[in-house]
Amino acid sequence: MNILVIGASRGIGLEFVRQYRADKAQVTATARSDEGLKALRELGATALQLDVASTESASRLGWQIEGAAFDVAIVVAGVYGPSTRGLQPPTEADFDTVMHTNVLGPMRVIPQIADALAPGAKLAVLSSRMGAIGPRSSASGWLYRASKAAVNSVLKDASIVLQDKATCVSFHPGWVRTDMGGAGADLAVDVSVGHMRRVIAGLTPSDNGQFFDHDGTPIAW
Repeated sequence: MNILVIGASRGIGLEFVRQYRADKAQVTATARSDEGLKALRELGATALQLDVASTESASRLGWQIEGAAFDVAIVVAGVYGPSTRGLQPPTEADFDTVMHTNVLGPMRVIPQIADALAPGAKLAVLSSRMGAIGPRSSASGWLYRASKAAVNSVLKDASIVLQDKATCVSFHPGWVRTDMGGAGADLAVDVSVGHMRRVIAGLTPSDNGQFFDHDGTPIAW
């Protein structure tokens, strides 16, 4: 198996690398910092420097993965932004950081990844149940929610364009004990990633364009 993980310096992304490498998969993964790149190399992954929020950095991804023929590609990179409980307007700086990372980032890298996928590949984007509009009952973190609703739209469009080449899905990883999720979260990171890996392994073309919980339960958009 040939795997690509975008945003793997820590948390869920790093755990994807750890688990796939434990299964002897060939893994290419990205991180922003030298420390993150070092951690990836120590796991035996091919480490690429990438900041999805940077135009210059993102523009260099394509030639670095040209011809790779990835069987699985996972876009993990994301930020939460300000913790809000109501309709507090975000600052322009917070808006730009969250939207550039969570929405523009995938819009920049998915077209480049698409050219490096093997036939019948699987492409997953980490979203969040917080981005689901239909079942929503809380407005907490509304900037983050807006960004994840937008990235779900991005994934859906990718699934239409790539339907003859890849199965494309969006994931809610659960409330995971990471730097973003916090120590009080429900799921250990290895459990969440293990669940998502099993779902990815079992995806078929009929799943293209779907939104799944980490355990494979469908989520309404």
